[in-house]
Amino acid sequence: MSIKARFRLDYPGFALDADLELPGRGVSALFGHSGSGKTTLLRCIAGLERGAGRLEVKGEVWQDADIFMPTHRRPLGYVFQDARLFAHLDVARNLDYGQRRAGGAPAIERAAIVDLLGLGPLLDRLPARLSGGEQQRVAIARALLTAPRLLLMDEPLASLDLARKQEILPYLERLRDELEIPMLYVSHAADEVARLADHIVVMQQGRAVAQGPLAATLARLDLPIRLGEDAGAVFAGTVAERDAEWHLARIEFDGGELWVRDSGVPVGRQVRLRILARDVSIASSRHDDVSIMNLLPATVTAHASEDHPSLVLLQLRVGATTLLARLTRRSAQRLDLAPGREVWVQIKAVALVG
Repeated sequence: MSIKARFRLDYPGFALDADLELPGRGVSALFGHSGSGKTTLLRCIAGLERGAGRLEVKGEVWQDADIFMPTHRRPLGYVFQDARLFAHLDVARNLDYGQRRAGGAPAIERAAIVDLLGLGPLLDRLPARLSGGEQQRVAIARALLTAPRLLLMDEPLASLDLARKQEILPYLERLRDELEIPMLYVSHAADEVARLADHIVVMQQGRAVAQGPLAATLARLDLPIRLGEDAGAVFAGTVAERDAEWHLARIEFDGGELWVRDSGVPVGRQVRLRILARDVSIASSRHDDVSIMNLLPATVTAHASEDHPSLVLLQLRVGATTLLARLTRRSAQRLDLAPGREVWVQIKAVALVG
């Protein structure tokens, strides 16, 4: 069952007007620039802002024209940018607080949550003795112990440095993969969205301008979405081989295989890959006398204008996977890259994002 949210809220100089339908499991990312309305929408869902509209969570109406369930009665967990732990309580007693809020046994056993988030060695520590990443893991565990039907996360990694972010991201992936609880994840960080999200909602000026499964939404040409620096594709693959001599890994995906830098992921593990449009070049025939290792047959499926009149964005089908490529209009015309044209894609860089 899904989450349906429709809200309208007016402030001087800003209006939220969003209509969403989100999956009932996994991570849905609310993505956009600062001021786009992400946090305002999240606060409406939490009941912290009283926007006009309707909210239905897995068949239960939390808000409509006649109903407004206050925040303390909404079965949700909320994780903020800062952990907001009780400084005078150790980790175990911070978790006790969350469990008491549930009013009974949590939906997930406490021991399972402690294990999922790696908190066992930390239970007797005060928050002052925890790193930023450890504090956020405790905050997430405390939110889960309230037995939420929905977990809201408002840029939970924004205050952490890169090392602490890399420390906590695998724990968030475990939550996504192993729990049934849907998560709404606010972020403007491209790497977090590419690594964690199953579904994406792109916010601009208070509106949801695009929403849908991550891979399909990023591949749209009617509204090219840039996760950070450039448009591109995100898709799943499986580690098939690790080459110890050259420190490379071979990834199989629904379209072929790619060689990437070996990051130590075991053979057989599923991973996510990200390929930016600027890192894909096109050839009319296969060329093996080049430095680029990743060469794949593809079909041009569509093209769209880019911001500068000299450029065009191509959509390509590689097996069942969609890629994007950016090139000059002159090159596109010279190679006759119309929809249906069979070509070879040369992939200069592949990022392993999770």
